[in-house]
Amino acid sequence: MKAKVLDISGNVLREVELPAVFSEEFRPDLIKKAVLSLQSRRFQPKGASKLAGKDTSAESWGPGHGVSRVPRIKTGRRAARVPQAVGGRRAHPPKAEKEILKKINKKELWKALRSAIAATADPSLVRARGHKFSEEVSLPIVVENALVTLSKTADVEAFLKAVGIWEDVLRAKRKKVRAGRGKMRGRRYRRKKSVLFVISGDEMPAAEGKEEKEERKGERGEEGRSERSERGGGLLPLERSARNLPGVDVCRVAALNVELLAPGTHPGRLTVWTEDAISKLASLPFATVGAKAYSEEQEAAETRVEE
Repeated sequence: MKAKVLDISGNVLREVELPAVFSEEFRPDLIKKAVLSLQSRRFQPKGASKLAGKDTSAESWGPGHGVSRVPRIKTGRRAARVPQAVGGRRAHPPKAEKEILKKINKKELWKALRSAIAATADPSLVRARGHKFSEEVSLPIVVENALVTLSKTADVEAFLKAVGIWEDVLRAKRKKVRAGRGKMRGRRYRRKKSVLFVISGDEMPAAEGKEEKEERKGERGEEGRSERSERGGGLLPLERSARNLPGVDVCRVAALNVELLAPGTHPGRLTVWTEDAISKLASLPFATVGAKAYSEEQEAAETRVEE
C-alpha cells in the first residue's frame, strides 16, 4: 500500500510505502472500548463523608410514646439521622472506593490503536465522521518533514488550503452551547474536532549556529521575548503555530492514542502524517505486533491457497 508525499505547497513529490498497520481490520467495537477506557482514567473519585448525616445526638424514644421510633434530637422531637429525615444520611450514597476505571487488555488496546490508524486512510469512514475535504484529496495525507518548520499560523492555514482540507477547519470553528449542567461548570461550549497532525518529533534540522540565532533575533526584535518563544517548553514550530486553529491537534507519533484518532469513540479522523512519522510508526511496539501478525496471517493464507 502506497501513499503520495506532498510538499507544503500541495504538490506531489514522490510515493512512500505505508506500514502494514494501515492494513489492519476495522474493529469499531474495540475502538469504542479503548476510548472509554482512556476517558475513565480522567474520572475523579467521589463519595460522601462517613459521618454525613450521622453527626448528631439523636436517639429513638422507643415504644409507648405514640410516635414513630425514629431517632430524635435530645433537645426536641425533630427526627434526625435516618434517610427520610431532613439532614439525615443518604440511603445509598456514592462510595469513594467504587471501581471507576474501565480496564482493557493490552492486546485489545493495541489492536484498537492499529484499527484506528487504519481507519484514517479510509475516505468513507472519514467522511462519515463529518470531515470535509475536496474530492482530489487522497488518504492518508503524507507530507514532507518541512511541515514541522511552519512557525506561523498563517503558514499552516496556507498549507491546509493548498492541500484541500481547510474547509474542515472552518467546520470546526462553529461552536454550540453544551446541554445540561456542564455549561455551569467551566465547559459551556462544545467544539468539533478537525485535523490531527502526527509528527515524529525528529524532523527539525540540526541546531543552528550562534550567528544564525543572533541574526534571527535581530529580525524579530524583542530579544528576551524571542528567546522565551524559542525555548517554548520543548515545542516544535508546528506545535506552537497550529494550536490556535479550531479543532486542530498536533501529536507526536510515540504519544498517539485511540482517543486522538477516534474522538468520541467515532473512528476516521482526518489526519496529516509527516514522512518521518510514517517511517517511525513501523518501529513502535503496537505497530510492530500488528505488522508481524499481519505478515503471519498472509503467509498462512498463501500456504492454504497453494495447498
